[in-house]
Order: sequence, then structure tokens, then C-alpha cells
Amino acid sequence: QVQLDESGGGLVQAGGSLRLSCAASGRTFSSYAMGWFRQAPGKEREFVAAISRSGGSTYYADSLKGRFTISRDNAKNTVYLQMNSLKPEDTAVYYCAARYYSGAAYSVDDYNNWGQGTQVTVSS
Repeated sequence: QVQLDESGGGLVQAGGSLRLSCAASGRTFSSYAMGWFRQAPGKEREFVAAISRSGGSTYYADSLKGRFTISRDNAKNTVYLQMNSLKPEDTAVYYCAARYYSGAAYSVDDYNNWGQGTQVTVSS
């Protein structure tokens, strides 16, 4: 098992930027593909971005390409989500997720380790 702890959320004006961090502890971090998901009130949890174990491959929701960037630092056991040009519709709780010894994936059901989430609110 790996424990995940997100941070970096907050309130930002439209057009602004935030960087989310997810610190992992427990098993070897580099054994996990990592993903970011988000859930807005009244909506299902949706895929945002994912990154392979080495960090060499990244994947994004089509609607977010060009604004969001996922990265990881295996030496620091941390995965990041840089969010630029934020819009009010990006408001959600953002979750970090880990998938053991597998490739990056897009579905909630493919991940079995989750953080508690961090709130991102974008004001218009």
C-alpha cells in the first residue's frame, strides 16, 4: 500500500495558476503509475491526467491538454499537477491516485490507492 497526501489547492481567480502536489509514502514510489482525477459537486469523478512510473509518458483529458501538466519526482516521492489558465469550471476536489506496477490508466476503477483530495476553487 501507498499513502497519498495532496496539497496546494485553494482559491484562485480565473486565469490564474495553481500547482498541486501529492506526496507518497509507503511502498517504492517508482513502482506506481500515478493519476490525477477531479470531482465537482453533483458530478462523477473524472480523469484529469496520468503519468507512467518513470515519468516518460503522460496522458491528459482532451479538454485539459495545453493547460494542465503532470510531472513527478521519484527522488522526492511526489507527483505534481501544474494548472494554468484556470476557469470556473475547473472548480472541484482534486484527487491523486496510484496504480501499482502497471501502466498509466484513465479509469477510476484502475486505481486502488487514493488521497483525501484537495479543494480547488476558481472564481470568475
